[in-house]
Amino acid sequence: MKKVLPVILLLCVLAAAVGFGVYYHIQTQTKFNDGYVNGNNAGNLYNAGLFCESDGTVFFANPSDEYRLYAMDSDGSNLRKISNDIASFINADDNYIYYVRNNTSIDTAFSFLSINTDSLCRINRDGTGDTVILDPDPCMYASLIGNEVYYLHYDTDDNTTLYKVKIDGTGRQQVDKNAYFTSCTDGQYFYYNGLSGDHNIWRFDTATLSSDLIYSGNCWMPTVIGDSLFFMDCDDNYKLARVSLSTGEKITLSDDRIDCYNICGGYIYFQRNDTDNPAFCRMNTDGSGYTEIASGNYTDINATATDVYFREFHSGQMYRTPITDTGTMELFLPET
Repeated sequence: MKKVLPVILLLCVLAAAVGFGVYYHIQTQTKFNDGYVNGNNAGNLYNAGLFCESDGTVFFANPSDEYRLYAMDSDGSNLRKISNDIASFINADDNYIYYVRNNTSIDTAFSFLSINTDSLCRINRDGTGDTVILDPDPCMYASLIGNEVYYLHYDTDDNTTLYKVKIDGTGRQQVDKNAYFTSCTDGQYFYYNGLSGDHNIWRFDTATLSSDLIYSGNCWMPTVIGDSLFFMDCDDNYKLARVSLSTGEKITLSDDRIDCYNICGGYIYFQRNDTDNPAFCRMNTDGSGYTEIASGNYTDINATATDVYFREFHSGQMYRTPITDTGTMELFLPET
């Protein structure tokens, strides 16, 4: 027994040294951003973040390969696998991809609010090197802001709360007991609606960790683009509204109750909630140009500069339509 103890102690010391070496390597080799880079747009992140366009590359969860992480050029060429991880809430900067992985299940129906949602990860843009685990606990709704990722973290003590972590994996901490969505980012800020006590829209400053009231109302899923604030109006049957931040003027964009939406290319793409006639639709950001693209129930509306992707609710099939031509709609099943 006396001979065994020194061996055990030596192994423990070696293990600790290796662990410290790996940790030190991650810290010293991490490439940080110079400013408040944002990793994806609000509409994509509200819709599970299955697509993220960055510097001519589209990172996406490939429906042809159980939604594992892939990349392609903006024109759809040069398809390549980045990771075997099943990915959602994808963000990117000049050096890395950040995402939530869901490897505990191959459920392509994607119940993103279930316990199947897994850890927060970082990987090199080209997929080389090791995957860095930024938070090993179940996470969702991740948003890159500068050199930190803000996200929802789940544990058995507090359930789901707002967290942040630095991109090198350090400084992980709870920011708020509420599970505020961080999807709508703008530089150092993100916009969110209240969850307890009010559903007003607030702007959170990540530099000071403080919030300012932006708009009073019963709101859901705000998106800020320039001077315009878009949100689902809970007091008006979840119709989509637009408010001028400079004047406070509010207009209702359509009479439809909507389930989800995304704004890109000067258009709003949304799912019309109608018992008799549900449909995936598009309109201009001022409410004009209403167009029905596809009848039925669709979800997970994601967009790039050229295309909009959306998933049929029941079958799980992913479709694509060009922003320039709503009359063209095709299955999105890239070859693996």
